[in-house]
Amino acid sequence: MKILIVSTTDIGGAANACLRLHEGLIKNGFDSDVLLSKKQRNVYRTHLLNPNYTRFQKLYLICLKILKFLKIHNYRSKKDKFISSRSSNLEMFSYPNSNYDITKSELYKEADVVNLHWVANFLDYKSFFQKNKKPVIWTLHDMNPFTGGEHYEELFDGIDTSGKPLKRRKTKKEIDESDAILEFKKNVLKGVKKLTIVAPSRWLQYEAAKSDVFRGNKVVHIPYGIDSDIFDLKDKVYSREVFNIPKNKKVILFVSESINNSRKGFVLLKKAFEKLTSDKILLFAIGNSNMNSNNSENVVKLGPIYDERLMALAYSAADLFVIPSLMDNLPNTVLESIMCGTPVVGFEVGGIPDMIENGVNGYLADEISSDSLYTAIMKFFEFPDLFDREKIRDKAREKYDLNIQTKSYNELFNKITNQ
Repeated sequence: MKILIVSTTDIGGAANACLRLHEGLIKNGFDSDVLLSKKQRNVYRTHLLNPNYTRFQKLYLICLKILKFLKIHNYRSKKDKFISSRSSNLEMFSYPNSNYDITKSELYKEADVVNLHWVANFLDYKSFFQKNKKPVIWTLHDMNPFTGGEHYEELFDGIDTSGKPLKRRKTKKEIDESDAILEFKKNVLKGVKKLTIVAPSRWLQYEAAKSDVFRGNKVVHIPYGIDSDIFDLKDKVYSREVFNIPKNKKVILFVSESINNSRKGFVLLKKAFEKLTSDKILLFAIGNSNMNSNNSENVVKLGPIYDERLMALAYSAADLFVIPSLMDNLPNTVLESIMCGTPVVGFEVGGIPDMIENGVNGYLADEISSDSLYTAIMKFFEFPDLFDREKIRDKAREKYDLNIQTKSYNELFNKITNQ
C-alpha cells in the first residue's frame, strides 16, 4: 500500500507530529512519502511540490517584487489587509485556496491513500476535492479545516491586571469573513465521500464531529505517537550539566514554538512565576521571542531548540513542565515531558486533560488564571516526591509510544481501502 502524507511544511509542532508518523510507518515497513510546499529539513522521502502559477501570475508576482524592492508600491491583497487587521495576540488565520494542485504530483497519482495533515495555504479545497478519487484521511492538528479561517476559535485575547484572561470580542469584519469562508468549505465538502477525519485529542474529535463542515463524516480518535527511544528517562545530573543548571535549584520548564503566542499563555505563567518568592526556583523558557527581556535572574530564555535529543535532556533537567495554554489540541510538549518522566501542570482545556492525571503525572489548575496556575505549581513543589518519574514514563509509553500510533493508522488504512 502506497501512502502519501501531505503537509504544508516540515517545521513546527504539527509538522513534527506528521513526520514522526511518517518515520514510524517506514520503520514498520510501509511505503510512505511526504509532499510539502515548504521544505527546510532533510527528512527521508519528503518531497517539495512547486506552485501551479500561470504565466500571467508569474509575471504579476515578479512585478510586485520589483515595485516592493524599489519602494514604489507595497501591494497588499484584500486577504492580507484583513489578516493584518486582526489582533496580533491571536493565532494565525488562513484561507481555503492556493496555487497548488496536489493531484498533479506523481506521488499523488501513485498513492493508494492520501493522508492530509496541517495543510494551510497548501491545500486548494475546491480543486482537490473536485478532482480527487482516492480515499482521504485528514489528520487534524487544529480547528482550521472546519472553521471560517481561524486555526483556533479563541475565546480570550490577553489578560487583565489580576491575571485572568480577557474575553475576546470579534469585530463585524471578522464575523463576516469567517461566515463566508465557512459557507465555502461546507459547499466544497458537501457530498464528498471516502473522507475520514482523525483527531489526536478527544476535544478536537468532539469539535470536528459537531462542525457543519464535517457533518456526516466519520471522526476517529488516534493520539500522537512519540519515539520512546529519543524521549526517555535521562540522567538528571548530566542533563543539568548540559544546561549549566546549579544542583540546588528547582527548574520549571516552558516550551512553545513562539513565546509571544497569546494562546500559549506564557504571560499567565510569567505572572504566576512572579508570585514565587523563592530564589531557588528557575523558569526556563524555550522558544522564539521578541518580548522585552525579564529583569529577573531566575527567568532564563534559551531560545528555540530544534534537536529532539537535546529537548529530551531539557525535560529531564526540569523538575516540572508547565503548559499554560488557553486552548490546545494534544500538545507534543506534554507528551514529550511525560515520556521523559517529568510531571506537568496545566489548565483543563482542549486535549490537555487527556494526558494529565491529577496527582499521578501532574496537576490540572482549578481555573484559567495566573493565581490558579500558581497554586497548582506550589502544590507540586510542596510534595514533589509524590511523583514517580519511572511510573510516569511507563504509563506514557503505554499510551503514546510511536508504534501504538502506527498500528492504529495501519488498521485505519486497511479498513478504508477494503471498503
